[in-house]
Amino acid sequence: MYYDFFGFREPPFSIAPDPRYLYLSDRHKEALAHLMYGVSGHGGFIVITGEVGTGKTTVSRCFIDSVPDHVDMAIILNPRLSARELLSSICDELGIVHPAGSSIKRLVDLINTDLLEAHAAGRHKVLLIDEAQNLSSDVLEQLRLLTNLETAEKKLLQIILLGQPELIDMLALPELRQLNQRVTARYHLDSLNREELPAYLKYRLTVAGQRGELFTNSAVKALYRLSGGVPRLINLISDRALLGAYAEGKHHIDVQHVRQAAKEVVGKAGRSPGQKGSSRWARIATMAAVLAVIAILAFQFRPDWLADAGIEVPALASTADQSVAPGRSASEIEAAPDSTDEGRDQGTTAFAVGTDALNRPQAYQALFSLWGERYVSRDYPVACDFAQARGLQCLYREGTRKSLEQLDRPAVLRLQDDKGNVGYVTVASIAGGTARLVQPGGETLELPFSSIEDYWYGDFTILWRLPPYLRAGGPDRSVAQGEELWLSSQLMQLVELYASDDEERAELMSMEYRDQIRWYQRKKGLAIDGIAGAMTLIQVNSDLNPGVPRLLTTGGLN
Repeated sequence: MYYDFFGFREPPFSIAPDPRYLYLSDRHKEALAHLMYGVSGHGGFIVITGEVGTGKTTVSRCFIDSVPDHVDMAIILNPRLSARELLSSICDELGIVHPAGSSIKRLVDLINTDLLEAHAAGRHKVLLIDEAQNLSSDVLEQLRLLTNLETAEKKLLQIILLGQPELIDMLALPELRQLNQRVTARYHLDSLNREELPAYLKYRLTVAGQRGELFTNSAVKALYRLSGGVPRLINLISDRALLGAYAEGKHHIDVQHVRQAAKEVVGKAGRSPGQKGSSRWARIATMAAVLAVIAILAFQFRPDWLADAGIEVPALASTADQSVAPGRSASEIEAAPDSTDEGRDQGTTAFAVGTDALNRPQAYQALFSLWGERYVSRDYPVACDFAQARGLQCLYREGTRKSLEQLDRPAVLRLQDDKGNVGYVTVASIAGGTARLVQPGGETLELPFSSIEDYWYGDFTILWRLPPYLRAGGPDRSVAQGEELWLSSQLMQLVELYASDDEERAELMSMEYRDQIRWYQRKKGLAIDGIAGAMTLIQVNSDLNPGVPRLLTTGGLN
């Protein structure tokens, strides 16, 4: 909503654990270093703890994207399982075939056999369990037994536990002392301190495409006091503050915006959430945790950023090694977005009555086909990287059918049923009340759009064509010059298209460049700010390039 107004390419304060937005404070660097140590094969358990919202999951996503290519990752996101269910889940993650209803002994034997075979083949297995404070003592003890298999040089299974501070207390229990003694590295991730907050805000704004100072000093001070330095709360309050400033037509965030945003996010201001022992903090943390469940994960991680921050990062794993293991559900695929093993789940999944849902890579394959591009997810693990390589750009939005129709581009919609299963559909076109869905192979399916809306909560992604000056990717100054030259020529054509008579045409031609943009934005019902953001450029593209894929016409190339 406010992205173009402030000049953002994308939302800067999303609570999705996008590794690109990970601000590497000294604490986050240490946490990541402890995780990277976990793939060396010399330790037993690695334990990373931290309060809700301090960045544990985001750090783990960076780690997952950075493991060496000889490492096979097994990831458990929902540890509320019995010992047998957990072992079965580990087998699923590692691709170990096991009969339904297998006993614990049978599952342990299969895992041990797989570990020995992997070691002989020069591979290393790592098990990462998120929200590990939800594990029972019996399950933790079973995990300890899995680490008994070892050679003279190394453990054959590395286990990483991520959890809230309660995990520390659990491991201190007398019955878990043997496991606690096998923890070779542990780290507690604290909130940001007051001095780090300005750098944190600047970093996220820069990644989103804004290099100016949006927050006043008093706003930053209030933001720290009201968030306690917890990154997730900082993001929630900042996002709402930006929306408030946008509603008032202001380009800077002041203390009143922050205070009002905090009231809307966490209630009336009271004790700082960062204060120990605060019952208010417990309520805030719970709210933040609930909000985090609906975050949309979009990985576009650049490992060289870690190197710039002074952290040594091994070569990236191959996609097949670190993506979703065979047999995982649609909801698990969503939890690891842009998983790309092409041989996996090639068929559609029965998702809802009248709807065939795809996994994420399939949905993007179908979307790119409408633009005349063949997307091979194995070659480009991040679909939006492939888009940029082809002169396109991804645009993620949350909205309604009206939002889709205003953009007028084929879209990937994220769906979720009442059981929490997640899938995707690629909408090629909409005509009246009918949507035409497209499959990766080009097959289409027509069905009422209302049947999709029952499972669609407003998340969608479209593609749009980048103008030449953005495709060139030169220095900022040359990009700015290229923008003005290119857009001025486009605006001249738009004036010819929309001017009602010669007098209006002459008046528009004599306007300054930014005023012409404002005129066009007013004409198209866009936010009037004189900035050629994504929404404006998409409308220009639609008006002057009739051959682009359109949602309200053919949905494909003309």
